[in-house]
Amino acid sequence: MRGGRAGSLAASPTLVGAVTVLVVVVAVFLAYQANQGLPFVPTYKLSAQVPNANTLVPGNEVRVGGIRVGAVKAVEPVQNEDGSVNAKLDLELNQDVDPLPVDSTVIVRSRSALGLKYLELVRGTSEEGFEPGATMPLSAATPAPVEIDQVFNTFDDPTRAAIQANLTEFGNALAGRGQALNAAIGDLAPLVERLEPVMRNLASSDTDLGGFVRGLSAAAAEAAPVAAVQGQLFVDLETTFGAFANVARPYIQETISRSPETEDTAIRTLPVIRPLLKNTAGLFSDLRPGFAAFRPVSYDAMRAIKVGVKALRLAPGFNAQLAPTVQALLNLNNNAPAREGIDDLDAFFTQAQPLLAHVGPAQSVCNYATLLFRNVANHLAFGDGAGTWQRFIVLEPPTGLNNEGSPSSGPANGGGSSTPNNFLHSNFYPNTASAGQSPIECEAANEPYLAGRQVIGNVPGNQGIVTEGQTDEQLGIGKKKKKKKK
Repeated sequence: MRGGRAGSLAASPTLVGAVTVLVVVVAVFLAYQANQGLPFVPTYKLSAQVPNANTLVPGNEVRVGGIRVGAVKAVEPVQNEDGSVNAKLDLELNQDVDPLPVDSTVIVRSRSALGLKYLELVRGTSEEGFEPGATMPLSAATPAPVEIDQVFNTFDDPTRAAIQANLTEFGNALAGRGQALNAAIGDLAPLVERLEPVMRNLASSDTDLGGFVRGLSAAAAEAAPVAAVQGQLFVDLETTFGAFANVARPYIQETISRSPETEDTAIRTLPVIRPLLKNTAGLFSDLRPGFAAFRPVSYDAMRAIKVGVKALRLAPGFNAQLAPTVQALLNLNNNAPAREGIDDLDAFFTQAQPLLAHVGPAQSVCNYATLLFRNVANHLAFGDGAGTWQRFIVLEPPTGLNNEGSPSSGPANGGGSSTPNNFLHSNFYPNTASAGQSPIECEAANEPYLAGRQVIGNVPGNQGIVTEGQTDEQLGIGKKKKKKKK
């Protein structure tokens, strides 16, 4: 019975055909899914951002060290906030890749010259890994891939012609020089022996040759925008060094030959001079407020120095009189009655100082004492047919209401058709540039006549400090203004 059942199963063409079709369907399905991972096998899913997908398509391999560890499931564009666009790759990796270190990098590489690509992962060394479903940042897509067409594009027509010319010239240069080349290679052995420790030092991490090269690259990048200016600089330097060539010998040559002695002297003397320089720096720092205060009077000081130069030319004769003069002053100082007289003078000037401070500007600024004596003399010397101005007529008939030239019942304040400008103008206490007065002006006899109004006291405005017999140049006003214009 059992044998009969087996025979009947194998003898059924329909059942055998159905099983065969099922096996073929399963094999085709597994073969189709092989590139995308076998079903029911656990995977490690990640995403990665790259600047450009570079013709990657879903199903392309993901490799680590040249070994397939997964496949690209999807490729989609991503637009960033700044408007730039990059690609996002959804990856399905083998479970043994989990976890991928966070400092890992990714790059799209060519699998063949026909354009087939794959994604290469370079595992990092960090102890921290990406969680399943995480996205590798765009900064991990390093270095930038180089396409085969970019390599081919470097060999354009001018480059190919130059390579052909180089090969021809190199061949001509080496032709017939085999023995010389062999001898040169043999002589290079000592150089290579000495070059080995040099290269070992350059390759050491302590030397940081890579950092030096990166620094040179950064410096070159900074200099590139001003390359034309730098080129012109070297052109101009030719003119400068050409001028130096005319004095190279003996002047520059002697300077260089004597520089070692000069440097030795500087090495010996600079430590000794250093305290002096430090104290000098402190001195000038302390003098800085004085210099700031001296700036407004620098013009007057310059004029004083010019005058002082003339005086210094007479200094020899003056110096000859200094010794007897100082001796006389010493004798005066040692004389008791003279000392008492000096003390009395000091007390007198101490008492007179407030008065002089108030009255002094009337003469030193306004020149009123000189004008007073001149006017008194004129008062007694000039006049008219009735006599000098000292002999005036008290009972002169009035020429208007309360006229100022005759006795009146009140201050003149206009009135009368014949005297429309009959107004009193009187300033009993004019400003004379004395202490406490404001503004500083020489008002007496300088105030203007304000027609049509009564003015008693100080007139409006500043009348200046120039009085009769003085000029702006004499007071230094004009020259100072001229200096300010400069």
